[in-house]
Amino acid sequence: MTPWLEVCRGAVEDLHEVFASMPTRVEREPVVGDGAGGDETTAVDAAAEAAILTRLERLHADEGIDFHLVSEELGERLYGMSPTTRVVVDPIDGSLNAKRLIPFFSVSIAVAEGATMKDVFFGFVHDFGTGEEWTATRGEGAFLNGEPLGALRPKERIEVLALEATVAVSVAEKAVAFAPLAKRLRIMGSLALSLCYLAAGRVDAVCSLKEARAVDIAAAQLLLRELDIPIVFADAGPFDAGPLDPAPRSPVIAAGSQQLCEQLAHIVAT
Repeated sequence: MTPWLEVCRGAVEDLHEVFASMPTRVEREPVVGDGAGGDETTAVDAAAEAAILTRLERLHADEGIDFHLVSEELGERLYGMSPTTRVVVDPIDGSLNAKRLIPFFSVSIAVAEGATMKDVFFGFVHDFGTGEEWTATRGEGAFLNGEPLGALRPKERIEVLALEATVAVSVAEKAVAFAPLAKRLRIMGSLALSLCYLAAGRVDAVCSLKEARAVDIAAAQLLLRELDIPIVFADAGPFDAGPLDPAPRSPVIAAGSQQLCEQLAHIVAT
């Protein structure tokens, strides 16, 4: 069995080297192209993806592990003739924070046995600000630094709502509608980490205000599912059937109850 946790931890070490070699905005923020999802690719995005690709390619070459790679910048690539395993990678979730040296960004890696969200069996998110490691294995639970999550649940009345995938105008358009449901808002800049914070009960709900991609959410959503915390698409059908591909799909909403998810989804979708 492939030791995916060790592979992910090795990727974290590689990324620390990348960030150390690019210590300021001068090195990190030049735009070097466009990613498969349509966003601009900065120098630090490209360097981070190259480091992870090198590690995964070595896994394929040295250990004969075949997989279908889905990555934010590259898009999709097959390693092997007919791989059944998908590896879904966001080398930097929170690229704006990373390039501006705001310490709230992560690497997100999910491994699946098929092509949809329900097929994800391992999720890994590493927070480069705190050093926290968030993991989940299907059927075995969700963990923070190796300790089980689940003792603290999101509050049923939303004290803290985390908004992601935002620009100022979209927050202004939705803030009044959120007010009856949520006491306070936080905009932190990494959807993967905000979902992890929900898993730990640090926030009570998460909404992305524009379409999320599988690379942003595939790993963290498994933590929520292991804890029976609802997560839904605002306007793209059943979450379980969400494709593991690079395309923007739908705003994502997660909260402590299905009713809250539906109420928040209505606000986001209208």
